[in-house]
Amino acid sequence: MLDLQQNSHRRLNALTGEWVLVSPHRTSRPWQGQMETKGEAVVPSYDPGCYLCPGNLRANGERNPAYRDVFAFDNDFAALRADAPDDEIDEAGLIVAQGEPGRCRVVCFSPRHDLTLSRMPVDDIVKIVALWRQEFMRLDADPLVGAVQIFENRGAMMGASNPHPHCQIWATHREPNELVKESKRQGDYFAQRQSCLLCDYLALERGDGGRIVCENEGFVALVPFWATWPFETMLLPRRHLGALDEFTGSDMRALADILSQITCRYDNLFSTPFPYSMGFHQRPSDGGAHPHWHFHGHFYPPLLRSATIRKFMVGFELLGAPQRDITPESAAERLRAAF
Repeated sequence: MLDLQQNSHRRLNALTGEWVLVSPHRTSRPWQGQMETKGEAVVPSYDPGCYLCPGNLRANGERNPAYRDVFAFDNDFAALRADAPDDEIDEAGLIVAQGEPGRCRVVCFSPRHDLTLSRMPVDDIVKIVALWRQEFMRLDADPLVGAVQIFENRGAMMGASNPHPHCQIWATHREPNELVKESKRQGDYFAQRQSCLLCDYLALERGDGGRIVCENEGFVALVPFWATWPFETMLLPRRHLGALDEFTGSDMRALADILSQITCRYDNLFSTPFPYSMGFHQRPSDGGAHPHWHFHGHFYPPLLRSATIRKFMVGFELLGAPQRDITPESAAERLRAAF
């Protein structure tokens, strides 16, 4: 009989239809790979050279206001531009390109240069969630926009170019790859069963409990059964919500609280500021009805064994399929204890 904690096996990602290889017996192998120095840099509460701090000059010549809470502005080096032509090139179905207009925003979480979500009071995180909701609703109503992606890259290891606490919002004309895959899987499930994939999945996880990290009255944080990254987590609302515009005040507070809980656990796990990419997936912004879509958040942190050893996607993982040694169940157990 297959033992998920002992035998090599693969697990299906119900959201994307892709598989991940799990090799729990490899956790005892010796490590002679890359070792990195643990960074202990002291970050000031205000940096006169930071283009995100209040009152400072940005690269485009504009000066930030003396903001006291959250602050949003158009990205000075946007990956998407609203004036990009929506044209297409197609040569025999082999050389294909499409113009992709869009909009990019930056959200500063706090005027404090030295804070992170894990060190902010829940009341202050509620203000961030409220601004996310406001930004989503504005972009969702824009006829140029087909999808809105809110994401945060935390830490230099994840490519963050500035330590000031902030995130980005990219509003694309078309649905990006991950949303296309998740849309199809959730839509197919709904058509076959007349129920929500993630509502049903969450019911199974709460019944089992082994992969639950923490929860409150509105949200659950868990390590997905199909997790790829060693300490990957997913945030799921306990009631069916398609996007931020459906959030009530209590929903926003519950999301703020679960964000505080999970980021504190990450920092405590290896006693270091934990790097990650985090973002929210929500229904498309095409004006259509999407009853199958269930709002959720993904945390993808790279650390593997300690503050100095990260997971790399190489070899078989690039050429075949993602692979992990630490099982999602053991990862959830360690994150539960790190609070």
